[in-house]
Amino acid sequence: MATQDAASPWVFDTRELVRRPGAMTETSRSVTAPDQIGTDVIAVKEGDSVDLDLRMESVMEGVLASGSVGAIATGVCVRCLDEVEIPVDVRFQELFAYPDRAAHHHEVAADEDEQDAGYVLEDDRMDLEELIRDAVVTALPFQPVCRDDCPGLCSECGARLADDPDHHHDVIDPRWSALADLAHQGTDDEKKRN
Repeated sequence: MATQDAASPWVFDTRELVRRPGAMTETSRSVTAPDQIGTDVIAVKEGDSVDLDLRMESVMEGVLASGSVGAIATGVCVRCLDEVEIPVDVRFQELFAYPDRAAHHHEVAADEDEQDAGYVLEDDRMDLEELIRDAVVTALPFQPVCRDDCPGLCSECGARLADDPDHHHDVIDPRWSALADLAHQGTDDEKKRN
C-alpha cells in the first residue's frame, strides 16, 4: 500500500473516532481532481471540482466511510461527437479496517481468491481518492449520448443527422453497380455527340 500524503485533500483524519465504536462525524469538502477521473470518452477532468459529503462511523473492525460524490463529467457524444456534460452524483460506502484487523483477516483467509486487500487506515487516516475514483468511473455511462434519441452521423458522409433529418444517400446494390457504370457511360457518350 502506498504511503498517504497527510496534506492531501482526499485524506481524512479519523483519530477522534478510532477504537470508539458508535462514534460518528460528518463533514463536507470540495477537492480538486488531481488527474482525469473516467475514460477517454467521458471524465471529470483534471483540475475540476469534486464535492464530497462524508460520514465516518467507528465500528469494531475500523471506520465505516459512507457518503456521496458530486461533480460534472465532460466528454463527447458517441453518436454525433458533440460535447456533453453529465452531472455525477454517486453514493459510496466502504470500511477502512484497522491495520491489526486487516492483518488478522489476511492471515485467516483460507483461499487466496477470497482475500480482499480492502482499505486500511494508515496512521488513523483514510485516503478516499481511490475509493472515489472507482465509484465515479463505474457510475459514468459507457457510451455517453447528448440525448437519448440522438441520430448520430451519416455513415456515408459524416453529416450530422440531427441538422438534416431527411438526409439520405441513394445506395446501389453492389451487384448492379456495373450496370450503373454503363448507364453513366451512355449519358457521357450522348453529351459528347451533342
